[in-house]
Amino acid sequence: MFALERQKIILEKLNLDGAVWVSKLSTELGVTEETIRRDLEKLEKQEVLVRTHGGAVPITDSSYELSLEKRKQTNLAAKEKLAKAAAEHILPGDTIFLDSSTTTFYIAKEIKKINNVTVISNSLRVINELSNVENIKMIGVGGVVSNNQSTVGYLAENSIKNNFYAVKFFFSSKGVSPSAGILESNEQECAIKKQMLANSNEKYYLCDASKIGRVGFYKLTPIEQVDYFITEAKLNDSYIDIFNEFDVKYIQAE
Repeated sequence: MFALERQKIILEKLNLDGAVWVSKLSTELGVTEETIRRDLEKLEKQEVLVRTHGGAVPITDSSYELSLEKRKQTNLAAKEKLAKAAAEHILPGDTIFLDSSTTTFYIAKEIKKINNVTVISNSLRVINELSNVENIKMIGVGGVVSNNQSTVGYLAENSIKNNFYAVKFFFSSKGVSPSAGILESNEQECAIKKQMLANSNEKYYLCDASKIGRVGFYKLTPIEQVDYFITEAKLNDSYIDIFNEFDVKYIQAE
């Protein structure tokens, strides 16, 4: 069993049971306890769980949100590259969804000079960035305000579902792999993005190198369901094969 597959099983068990134990995982997966500890250490670095004595528990929403400022500064140069590449696909007159990821915040900075763009977002940072820009119509999605500086929950999901449609949706996620697809670790954010996916025509996935091979609790969408895959990373053949088979456009951000 490959490490990525084993870690996916660990996350599934963690999500189902609320905790996992090294000794039990070792027996069930047929590997040494040291291997399980390495898996848990890697998953903790990815901020999808917290290790405890003898096992691990899910990362809490508060723990996840506390990493926001750190995430804003993580891979900053790469996110700016992705934002510039994405902004080239935004035209005057477009209506677009921007999710609440840190990457799309940089798209908001890039599009201020484009005329007559309507932006729909649940990100308070995007709203604050664009609300006073004369040539941009900024629509904020209502809902419960999270510590991630976004609106989430039933009201936000239904607001998108029943009221808004976008020509283009720009989004990021916790991670991606050829076998598992595009993944999230926050259930509420995942639900918002699923509604935006459902109510948009073209889907643009922005993926910096740190997301490649990372795993999360929740499957957002298969890779083949996006129209554009934008990254600065050099991808292996398993990704390229999916792009070729399903006509996903691969954009290498420079």
